[in-house]
Amino acid sequence: MPITRSLFSPEHEQFRHSIRRFIEVEMVPHHAQWEEDKIVPREIWLKAGEMGMLCPNIPEEYGGFGGDWLYNVVVIEELARAGMTGPGFMVHSEMCAPYLLAWGSEALKQKILPKMVTGEIIGAIGMTEPSAGSDAKEIKMRAVRDGDTYVLTGQKVYISNGQNADVVMTCCKTDPDAGARGVSLIVAEVPCEGFTRGRNLDKIGLKAQDTSELFYDNVRVPVGNRLGEENRGFSMMMTKLAQERLTQAVRSIVVAEQAIKWTVEYTKERKAFGGTIADFQNTQFVLAGLDAETTGLRVFVDWCIGEFIKGELSSTDAAKVKLLVTDLHCKVVDQCLQFFGGYGYMSEYPIARAYIDARITRIAGGAAEVMKQIISRDLFTRNDL
Repeated sequence: MPITRSLFSPEHEQFRHSIRRFIEVEMVPHHAQWEEDKIVPREIWLKAGEMGMLCPNIPEEYGGFGGDWLYNVVVIEELARAGMTGPGFMVHSEMCAPYLLAWGSEALKQKILPKMVTGEIIGAIGMTEPSAGSDAKEIKMRAVRDGDTYVLTGQKVYISNGQNADVVMTCCKTDPDAGARGVSLIVAEVPCEGFTRGRNLDKIGLKAQDTSELFYDNVRVPVGNRLGEENRGFSMMMTKLAQERLTQAVRSIVVAEQAIKWTVEYTKERKAFGGTIADFQNTQFVLAGLDAETTGLRVFVDWCIGEFIKGELSSTDAAKVKLLVTDLHCKVVDQCLQFFGGYGYMSEYPIARAYIDARITRIAGGAAEVMKQIISRDLFTRNDL
């Protein structure tokens, strides 16, 4: 794709080369087995930590190498390019670590972050519940203060890294009558008394990712494990969701680009009716349209990355980029799969796996409908129209 990505320095590209090689050697040959096992072994987390793939933007005082967030982008892009949907590094590095870095006490950061960088500690986010998904203020899990501890009681579901997790950034109600103003974030170090992991859930896609139910039955957590002020959890989540949504957009645009590449290569080789599938005008026009849309949204994604690096990415723009790029992601893999015919329905083909894994992108990190709600709220309240 003829786009000069001026965001990235030679140092970023050198890092990319190393990460790409690591993925090809240490992950690609094993991913099918991980999908059968429904989990990525902890060994690969340790190897990834040694490579600098985990939380690369964490400051040196907490065990990271203090890179800018573009190093994180390189990791996200290279995992997506190779179709590595199993390792839950995005949850660990882009969702858990930012909360801890921004609002954890100094003691908590020194205790946990260095081991998150090495992969010795694996992080998960405990937000979703059976009756509370995109609307986090509806959560039911209680955290009751008892001296120097909180007592956590409740259930979480659809938690990525749920089987492997050593720390769970748990969203709780510390004031059940206050709605969004009664939410707190508390770091549960697990396993511990009263904490139980439920099933490793059977999903239609992301088969290698361990996604679980988590149960808290009077789990005691030190008050020092609370992130930020009590009852400020919802506003804290709102400040970090832009990063989560941009992360998803970064991944989705790469998958769309790769799907088009695979399809061009396949149609140029696949014989049909005295020529190749690429000879048909329909093939050329469909792929040309998808490529044009993908190029346009690649520019938007890179602009959002630049805004995020400057600390200026708005929640509305994050919602826009997630909405548009995940919709395109699903569209591209669907239309590209059609050109593969029956082969496209076989899971041994990357396009088939990409198709299966795409659907979650319009749900995770805030459903498409929630993105539209955020955008429309801004649209009807701003004064520059």
